[in-house]
Amino acid sequence: MIDSTADGGPRPFRFGVVAPLRADLPTWRDRVRRIADSGYSTLLMPDVPRWQPAPAPTLAVAATLTDLRVGSWVYASPLRPAWSTAWEAHSLSVLTDGRFEMGIGTGRPGIEDELRELGLPAAPPRERLAQVRQTVTALRDLDGPDSHTPVVMAVRGPKAQALAADLADTVAFALMPGDDRVEITRVVRDFRSRAIRDVELAQHVAVVGDSVAPFMASSDTDPAALRAADSLAVLPDDPVAAAEEIQRRREEIGFSYFVFGADFAETLAPVVAELAGH
Repeated sequence: MIDSTADGGPRPFRFGVVAPLRADLPTWRDRVRRIADSGYSTLLMPDVPRWQPAPAPTLAVAATLTDLRVGSWVYASPLRPAWSTAWEAHSLSVLTDGRFEMGIGTGRPGIEDELRELGLPAAPPRERLAQVRQTVTALRDLDGPDSHTPVVMAVRGPKAQALAADLADTVAFALMPGDDRVEITRVVRDFRSRAIRDVELAQHVAVVGDSVAPFMASSDTDPAALRAADSLAVLPDDPVAAAEEIQRRREEIGFSYFVFGADFAETLAPVVAELAGH
């Protein structure tokens, strides 16, 4: 068993929803309000150029609709100059009265092609990771001594994990299709053994039952293959079974923050009602 906090007590559950604006604005507003009413803690926006409105203004609008926390899931560092991203994040933190969380990473698989299409340099991973550090450092300078914008880092390899252990408040481990429960458990335990600070561990759940969340996994994702591999990217669509599995993941691995796609928000609302804050 793994404790979820440094003092040995379990870290409370919280739940986020990735809810890009894909329909008309009134429909999206209604969805945001339903998400808030269901007990979710955070409304999140992906950073995918041209697929939906930009994250910052969309999150600013969402923050006026409910008392939800809002966040980027996640800024791709090679798409954005570090200081500009930090300024945007700090501004959102100010405008939402501290309800903004900056999620940031080095970019999803295949981002090199997207960068070339946008006329941006396809920086190697080490440079992208350096951009993440520069962004967080600039954000801390802008926040100053009296405020703290939470930082969520999406990580994969050992260098990204080391940076997250140094800078992040929350860490999400990027999952590949072949990653099984045993492998990710080992990765998380190794991370926790090296970290000198207690950080929240987040779980990105892209598949529920046989459905794949848009913006959270590639369109060719095979739910059956993920289940066969005992992947942590998938949860059962039965709320009782999903709640049991989420509790198992906190107890055995340490995950306490779970992020779902908006299409799953209603299906998993009973889970959130049962577990949120416990």
